[in-house]
Amino acid sequence: MLVRAMELGLYLQRMGYRGPLRPTLEALRRLHLQHLEALPFENLDVLGGRPMVLEEEALFDKLVRGGRGGLGFELNGLFAALLRTLGFQVTYLAARVSVAGEWPTAPGLDHLVLEVALEEKWLVDVGFGEAFDEPLPLVPGRWPTGGRMFLLEPRGEEWGLAREEPDGTCPWLYTFSREPRRWEDFVARGQDYPPPGSPLRRELLCTRKTPRGRVTLRGERLLLSEGGHRVERVLGAAEEREQLLLSHFGLPLGSLGSS
Repeated sequence: MLVRAMELGLYLQRMGYRGPLRPTLEALRRLHLQHLEALPFENLDVLGGRPMVLEEEALFDKLVRGGRGGLGFELNGLFAALLRTLGFQVTYLAARVSVAGEWPTAPGLDHLVLEVALEEKWLVDVGFGEAFDEPLPLVPGRWPTGGRMFLLEPRGEEWGLAREEPDGTCPWLYTFSREPRRWEDFVARGQDYPPPGSPLRRELLCTRKTPRGRVTLRGERLLLSEGGHRVERVLGAAEEREQLLLSHFGLPLGSLGSS
């Protein structure tokens, strides 16, 4: 999947990106960071009963022309197309999201992450919500980014990603396999994603990195974090959520739909 030349400028404009475009580590880092700040992780379509469509044109219409965000399959899928168009070598990897911070007991395919090959291999993910700000080297160890410390650890055929928390804990976020996957694998999985019982089906979640922190709308709560400080506000009517989706996430009025 590639972004057509005529659409490349629209995608970069959607991201507000004016940096280098050659397939270098500097460009990858800047594209990754800018994507996180411009396109939110959000589940509005899930709550509105609208199916996930992972065709290239549909993704571009939603995320770029439509000014929306999306889930991991959508965000990382379209970002992979952008990177490939720019000349990066990108591999799709299947991931399994952790439950309660534990290492998943079996491999799975409920998240998409990317492996980008430069002089070294890099883990790329712009579709997990509160994950890492910049690509992580695919090397075991602890890696700082965005004021947080992340841990990459291989166990057998799987790799795990964990994040150190202020209370000293280090819960696992997800595990992934280094075995290359096809885009068609995720298209097939997206037909019934997220599965019944998933938290993504129960309440609104919209989160976006900001230049100095993060803004998150979860259910009836707005959470703002900046410089280690966290402010939480309980919201009122649905109209207030609609306005916040516009002001904090740039989502068009009416995006909330029937959710």
